[in-house]
Amino acid sequence: MDFKTSVSTVLNKYVEFSGRASRSEFWWFVLFSVIGNIITGILDEVLGTVAAINLLFSLAILLPSIAVGVRRLHDTDRAGWWLLLSFIPIVGWLVLLYFNVQKGTDGENRFGADPLA
Repeated sequence: MDFKTSVSTVLNKYVEFSGRASRSEFWWFVLFSVIGNIITGILDEVLGTVAAINLLFSLAILLPSIAVGVRRLHDTDRAGWWLLLSFIPIVGWLVLLYFNVQKGTDGENRFGADPLA
């Protein structure tokens, strides 16, 4: 899955928490989020809008980010509730990073069909 396809897939599944997301879909969307935050941060500095544009962008991608995170965990055959580890500083983030870099389960699992099939 390429960058454009990944971003459009995640945004089309805006609040869809069921199913699975491949590693490429997840990581391309993470890259989109980082680039978007950098660009909106620069725009805020140039326009002097006190982080208003960046805040609006972050709010716009909040639900898709959570949804793709849950679907990514589903791909590794874990419940989406594991995403709550993000509230534990450093240790929780490292565990989630480990989960997100793992290869998804081959074939169908309890959350649906293989997204790469």
